[in-house]
Amino acid sequence: MLRKNNQINRSGEDAYKDDSVENEINWIAKYDPEKRFLSKEGYLLFKRALDLFVVLITTPITLPLFLLIMLLLVHDSPESKIIYKQLRTGQAGVRFWMYKFRTMVPKADELKPQLMHLNILEWPDFKIPDDPRVTKLGRILRKTSLDELPQLFNVIKGEMSLVGPRPTSFSASTYKLWQTERLDVPPGLTGLWQISSRGETEFKKRLMLDIAYIQHRCLPLDIEILIRTIWAVFEGKGTT
Repeated sequence: MLRKNNQINRSGEDAYKDDSVENEINWIAKYDPEKRFLSKEGYLLFKRALDLFVVLITTPITLPLFLLIMLLLVHDSPESKIIYKQLRTGQAGVRFWMYKFRTMVPKADELKPQLMHLNILEWPDFKIPDDPRVTKLGRILRKTSLDELPQLFNVIKGEMSLVGPRPTSFSASTYKLWQTERLDVPPGLTGLWQISSRGETEFKKRLMLDIAYIQHRCLPLDIEILIRTIWAVFEGKGTT
């Protein structure tokens, strides 16, 4: 059975109020946190080593992709920046610059207030169907998740891990007290919600998935999420 956190979270709000979340990720029940073969410190050490090892061994694949995408972006819009950076919230609420390949028109952030009425997600999330700010090349990069490749530099710098909660664009002050549990660990390039509903998932449900991951996290779970992410990318599910 999935390890529910029926002990109440931080401010008295149960993180698992949606049974659909438990049903969606009941497969993680096999990763019993009480039966970890590594201590917390050992797990964190090996997790960091795994991050760097994966980045290193995938370099022969990622480096040519980097160069190809950079050339395509320059050809698509010579005067625009190739890399887009955005402030995101990481572990302990620390803000850092997260990198992505540019997928939108210049000054896209300035157009956001004009499009707020089209938002289909609950605040503080923002997502609109067929976002007019996204370029044709940007749609391909998002569909294949290739726009996320520059975040490997965030992983190398230690600001992110390969697996963990996605860093939010809004600050830690936006979180309710019980929600801050997702800030106890480094943010990730992928996670539980990336291999499920991904971009269509509301913030509250993502929080539930993230907290479930935190409570069950171990190296085998991280490896399985990485493998499932590859499949999700082939299905064309983007991240945010």
